[in-house]
Amino acid sequence: MDSDIHHTDVAIIGAGPVGLFAVFELGMLGIDCHVVDALDAPGGQCTALYPEKPIYDIPGYPEIMAHDLVGKLLEQIKPFAPVYHLGQQVTGLETVDGGDWLLTTSMGTRIEARAVILAAGVGAFGPNRPPLDGIDAFERQPPGTGVHYFVTRREDFRDRRVVIAGGGDSAVDWALALAETAASVAVVHRRDRFRAAPESVRRLRELADSGRIEMVVPFQLHSLEGEGGRLDGVIVSDLDGNQRRLAADALLPFFGLHQDLGPIADWGLNLHRHHIVVEPSTCAAGLSGIFAIGDVAEYPGKLKLILTGFSEAAMAAHAIFTLVRPGEALHFEYSTTKGVPGGVLGGAKTPTAT
Repeated sequence: MDSDIHHTDVAIIGAGPVGLFAVFELGMLGIDCHVVDALDAPGGQCTALYPEKPIYDIPGYPEIMAHDLVGKLLEQIKPFAPVYHLGQQVTGLETVDGGDWLLTTSMGTRIEARAVILAAGVGAFGPNRPPLDGIDAFERQPPGTGVHYFVTRREDFRDRRVVIAGGGDSAVDWALALAETAASVAVVHRRDRFRAAPESVRRLRELADSGRIEMVVPFQLHSLEGEGGRLDGVIVSDLDGNQRRLAADALLPFFGLHQDLGPIADWGLNLHRHHIVVEPSTCAAGLSGIFAIGDVAEYPGKLKLILTGFSEAAMAAHAIFTLVRPGEALHFEYSTTKGVPGGVLGGAKTPTAT
């Protein structure tokens, strides 16, 4: 029955930082929205994977923790009272009379919207696990011990012997962060070149020279040692098969994430290598009323940065205005002159969730 359907102007799929900022940009144009996310809390990867990881490229913040950024975004969009549908995945998308879109979620929630914004990041994500015999037994241990693919609290690793495997940004960033907390940090990589930000690599080598981090290169993971699921050593080997043992309470393998767009891949959008190709000036995704922003969106020259996603959210919101407010003229105004409805906090509507 129609009474069982939520009606709104825009449905946003994805409650990461970019999806949350889209709520703000839409709200400033007087456009209501509902937000759907498979996770149980807003924030996307910033909440689920690295809440205590510092971010350095947010304008106005020389450094801000990921969970603090999410908190600021939630505070910023509070006046617009978005409706959250958390802990559920969008499983169906179909057109209805009048050109609207009807979304169905894994929990049976139905949302009818004039436009849809896909801010799904990399889609459903999971770690690339190293092919080590018996690794499963070490994965089900408390934080700070055993094998973990994400770090949510640095304090969990205080005074622990930590081995980090990988050569990308995550491996280097967490080596730098845990060097201040862990009893020891060893970084295992198959070559002495890292795919991380140059400044981070410089700091890594500086800490290695001072003895605060041990560089184990060129080596790769070979096996794990321990009993009853309790890790006490990591065996690594070089290219010639020579092995050495690293004492360890915890192993953090950072070999990237595998991504899966899930049902989104079957919606007839312009896909290219798990990304959605969009028109750069509007972020239109090829179907009328469907837009994609953030890491899931692709176009020539795209930079995968949070601030790029913020810009895309603004462009998509302005493109959507003509769809949800046909016949109305959009008069561009700066926020300094327009202000925020109800003030930043006072008089704001209360967000709701289902």
